[in-house]
This record gives sequence, structure tokens and C-alpha cells, in this order.
Amino acid sequence: MLSYTEENYLKAIYHLSGAGERPVLTNELAETMQTKPASVTDMVKKLSAKNLIAYEKYYGVNLLKQGKLQALQIIRKHRLWETFLVNKLGFTWDEVHEVAEQLEHIQSGLLIEKLDKFLEYPTVDPHGHPIPDPSGKIKEVKQIPLADFPAYKKCTIRAVKNGSPSFLQYLSKIGIYIEASVSIVDKVEFDGSLEVSIDNKKRVFISREAAQNLMVTG
Repeated sequence: MLSYTEENYLKAIYHLSGAGERPVLTNELAETMQTKPASVTDMVKKLSAKNLIAYEKYYGVNLLKQGKLQALQIIRKHRLWETFLVNKLGFTWDEVHEVAEQLEHIQSGLLIEKLDKFLEYPTVDPHGHPIPDPSGKIKEVKQIPLADFPAYKKCTIRAVKNGSPSFLQYLSKIGIYIEASVSIVDKVEFDGSLEVSIDNKKRVFISREAAQNLMVTG
């Protein structure tokens, strides 16, 4: 059984490594975990002793097979709890992250199994992020940023890259949500901002930065 801190480190390494695609430097971990490099080194040694990660000085940290599986199980629990909080308890999508951060550490596998069944086996969370299945597999869907999508063609909002409450509140305010139908009406050459039509009902201007953080499919 892992401690809360150990689980948080594994999850952080998974995200920073691009789902295990590259090594993570200890300085990156220290910044993400908001702690001192010496504390990170101590934790890295603990996780390495449990055969969850491989650590090489000056090269960085890599998740081993079991460590990646553990990280995916934590992410699975987090995203299932976010889905429960929004779909069943009426939380808004900008309110759930911190609560799910607490609930993701519950150890009961039976509870998570029943939660998954109760939610009718969702494949994505309220932010459009894929939910790993019980074996840790993720069904990836090819998506591109709205900023890179052609003008005058319809697309569907599938996920948000930036999950900060302020960004999610901004999206709610202008009427953008997961599964919204959107088309780019105009692209402003000066600053890259976009005029978009949402569900053929309203038009809004969004910045290029916002458009980069909205993932879509055609």
C-alpha cells in the first residue's frame, strides 16, 4: 500500500513524462510538487526501492511497468470521482478537481468497481479526459486544438487541456462545454483570436490561447 504522497508523486511523474514517454527531471518534480529538490530525491529513492520507478542521476526518473499501472489506477479513480461529483451531486466542472484529489486515495477496489457500474462505465470525465479501464488501458481519440482547425467547418469540443477553475469558469460564461458544436467564423490575423459560433446559436470571440486549450474533432 502506498502513502498519499507516494501516489501523488507517481501521478505527477506520469503526467510530466507524457504518459511515460520521456524521463522526468527531479527539478521538474520539485516544481510540480512545490517542494525542495532534496525531498524529491528522498521520495524518488523510496519509489525506486519499491520497483515503481527507475532513477538515474542527471538523466531523470522513468516509470516502470508497475509504477505506470499504479499511476493509471489513481488517475482512473480521480476521473471517476469527478464524473460522480458532476453527474450525480450537481458540482460544476470547475469545482471538482480538489475534491477528487482527496477521493482518489480511497483504497477499496470494490468501491471503485461499484462506482464505475453506478456511473454506467463512463469513458471520459467532465473535462473530456479519458478514464483508464480497470486494467489501465486508455482509449485515445485523435484530437487537435481548436486553434488549428479549419475555418467554416463544424467541429465538436472534446476536452480541455487547461483544467484550471478560472478557465473552466470562463468557458461556462461564454457557453462552451464538452460536446458543444463549434465552427470558426473568422480568424484575426493580428493576434490569432477567433470568432466562433456555438451550436449555431451564439457567436463569441476567444483568444488564441483559449483556442489552443480546447481540443476538438471534426
